[in-house]
Amino acid sequence: MMTFLHPKKLLTYSLVILLGHPVFSQGSTEYGSGLKINLKDDGSKYMRFIFWNQIWMRNIENNPGTMINGVPVKNSWDVGARRIRALVYAQISPRYLILAHWGINNQTFVTGGGSGTSGTGGYGQGKKPQLFFHDVWNEYAVVPATNPVTKKANKGSLYIGAGLHYWHGLSRMTSASTLNFLMIDAPVFNWPLIETSDQFARLFGLYTKGKVNKFTYRMHVNKPFATNQTPAVGGGAVDNNGGVAPALGGYFDYQFLDQESNVLPFTVGTYVGSRKVFNIGAGFYTQKEGTLSQPAAGVFKRHNIGLLAADVFADLPVGNKKSNKALTTYSVYYNYNFGPDYLRTLGIMNLGVNDPAFTGIRAKEGAGDARFLLGTGKIWYTQVGFLTGKGKAEKPKVRVQPIAAYAFKNFDALAEPGHYYDLGSNFFLDGHHSRITLQYSSRPLYNPSTNKTFKRAGELLVQFQVYL
Repeated sequence: MMTFLHPKKLLTYSLVILLGHPVFSQGSTEYGSGLKINLKDDGSKYMRFIFWNQIWMRNIENNPGTMINGVPVKNSWDVGARRIRALVYAQISPRYLILAHWGINNQTFVTGGGSGTSGTGGYGQGKKPQLFFHDVWNEYAVVPATNPVTKKANKGSLYIGAGLHYWHGLSRMTSASTLNFLMIDAPVFNWPLIETSDQFARLFGLYTKGKVNKFTYRMHVNKPFATNQTPAVGGGAVDNNGGVAPALGGYFDYQFLDQESNVLPFTVGTYVGSRKVFNIGAGFYTQKEGTLSQPAAGVFKRHNIGLLAADVFADLPVGNKKSNKALTTYSVYYNYNFGPDYLRTLGIMNLGVNDPAFTGIRAKEGAGDARFLLGTGKIWYTQVGFLTGKGKAEKPKVRVQPIAAYAFKNFDALAEPGHYYDLGSNFFLDGHHSRITLQYSSRPLYNPSTNKTFKRAGELLVQFQVYL
């Protein structure tokens, strides 16, 4: 069980204060189409600006043997920036679209600072994070969704684009929007290359996308970033792609009910009762000789990366139409092959390092909030949320959406599967434009001697999100 520090009260007080204000049940009635500038009176040419931030407040039960800022710590709390972003895109002709997306991620009081920041002072640890581009790409409509002459919808569409892009293959959640998650965040294993051969889930390449009636597709040819890790003798495969062969991928889904927009790659986690959606999809990603192992001293072997996924997404109204209740669920199955015994750990905004004086059993995952993220093997992930009813028009209220998620991870490098749980609630003050999420997460920890679970650890998170 977690032993909460005084900040637990701070989390509670913050929720009480912020949830006490009357708000509209959906997005702001004054928001309209957002920060948009029409370049042509009929709206066919325009620029759109989006700004958002997600601030996290956390109480973390750290993995055994964790030290933060030189002090052994079993439990820790912090406030940090999960994301601070800006995005602009422009439809500058009926056939041509450009997009740029930049920002920072994962800044805490000890980590996430700019290059060279350390110690104490103006450029101390965690300070002045580096701003960088997430996406920069251009797109041309070979067959646009709407005929630019007749203004009628085409039965099919075909677009091609190039740049540092997010038009991924594999699964719906591999191109997830960070603005409208159902849970507090993505499980991260939905981005299988995260910060190895990609740049924060983006890759340079060419892509194509489009629709044929209710069938949608996106495919890509990418050049992964170079990786050069050295495998241990007799250990698992690691990221080392040598001459860096091209990567191929695609995702295909059939949309039975409401048709989702594919102007941008970002897929929606929950529509907050505004749509009726049911989709099934499948995808793949492959790269030749993307990893390397050393089965015997001086003997190296290269391995292909082959990833498959299948998923289903539903966001459906429940009960009386006026109440605007809705059930949202998403389930995905991943079959990952990165080579023998490939295994990766990750701790989001991880504060901790190993305490050299610790004498107990350390978690195989490492210090802080690290967990086994992904590896060669199988993952099944399911999340569900229920949006409660809205108030009367003259008495708007906060929309509440209880949420839960479960991940089953069965990796070849471990002796037993891992079970990961998340439970919480969204509080929509103004739709996704102003939202608070409370979530508790529980993770297994593995004994390095047995490769089996020997205890669990948890963390309580609160996210404050605003976007325009």
